[in-house]
Amino acid sequence: MSGPSRFARSQRMTIVNGVLLFVIVIVVLQLWLLTATMNAYLGGDTATALPAALASLACLGLNLGLLRYVYRLD
Repeated sequence: MSGPSRFARSQRMTIVNGVLLFVIVIVVLQLWLLTATMNAYLGGDTATALPAALASLACLGLNLGLLRYVYRLD
């Protein structure tokens, strides 16, 4: 697809900045999830480890999807 780009450069930068904001929010959520899970695990609650790992994998999937979207902007 060597046709003209769908977005102007300034529009692409706005999209990338929005995606970056979402990535930052997701990473902060993952850090909070890790902290809460480790606190619960060290407190003796081992049942939270698997759901937290699955939620963290979902966050990873979201971040990879956003990265793929940014790569496809060009």
